[in-house]
Amino acid sequence: MQTAQTALWIIIMLVMLALAFDFMNGFHDAANSIATVVSTGVLKPGQAVLFAAFFNFVAIFVFHLSVAATVGKGIVQPGVVDTHVVFGALIGAISWNLVTWYYGIPSSSSHALIGGIVGAVLAKSGAGSLVSTGILKTVAFIFVSPVLGFLLGSMMVVVVAWAFRRATPSRVDRWFRRLQLVSAGAYSLGHGGNDAQKTIGIIWMLLIATGYTAASDAAPPLWTIISCYAAIAAGTMFGGWRIVKTMGQKITKLKPVGGFCAETGGAITLFLATGLGIPVSTTHTITGAIVGVGATQRASAVRWGVAGNIVWAWIFTIPASAFVAAIAYWVSLQLF
Repeated sequence: MQTAQTALWIIIMLVMLALAFDFMNGFHDAANSIATVVSTGVLKPGQAVLFAAFFNFVAIFVFHLSVAATVGKGIVQPGVVDTHVVFGALIGAISWNLVTWYYGIPSSSSHALIGGIVGAVLAKSGAGSLVSTGILKTVAFIFVSPVLGFLLGSMMVVVVAWAFRRATPSRVDRWFRRLQLVSAGAYSLGHGGNDAQKTIGIIWMLLIATGYTAASDAAPPLWTIISCYAAIAAGTMFGGWRIVKTMGQKITKLKPVGGFCAETGGAITLFLATGLGIPVSTTHTITGAIVGVGATQRASAVRWGVAGNIVWAWIFTIPASAFVAAIAYWVSLQLF
């Protein structure tokens, strides 16, 4: 039998674990924000991570908590979540992030977390405890976000090529070295706005389950919002350089104009999804946009083998993190 003090310490431990996931999310997904701006030489790596981290945090003032509400209240039926479910979900997500970071694979921290929640809930009470609408729109955007990123990235290339058709290459390069700072900032803003809210959502879920916050509350406690945005910004500052190399160099070679088009297409996708309250993968989005930019130049400009390996990682993310989460849920029953 847990005492009140023991229960409180378990909640504190889980909040810290959630913030560790959030930090790792920024670390793992730093490549999404800075790979293009680093690979084109517009910013040095140290400058780029500070730049991206700043906009990750500034997103706190820009976006409503629609994504946090989806994760906190729209994935699992009320009354099902407990400390064991949250523990399993976080361990599943963190484990998959560590594996993909080690191998330099740009997978989705977002879908790892959703997979973790699904796996832990399935282990506890079965599929009937999941909210189908929340799951379906999240799964749908596994396919929609990269396709939308691809289309918008491609369209930006066409628009820019037409608008600057009479400009010299040196002038185009000079202009887009400046403009890429705008697009990189916008993408980092979208990254912080969507991804930090996923951790806010799972902490909110925990606080509701343990009675520290009422389910009827319109927003989670302010400290959760500030701490989650700060954690993802700190993670971005440390940067996941293995994945930066894959995103910025291995898929296709980018010039500043291509980096601008990819980031702008990706940023539009993230702003749209965050406004709709849909937890999307920033990794899927920017990868689709980068491939779209490369393919618009010529199909051979894209290393399709590398892109194919990334897609396989996307496919396995939710089931792999769900499997680990289910095991972690059962283990947690023995621990606390």
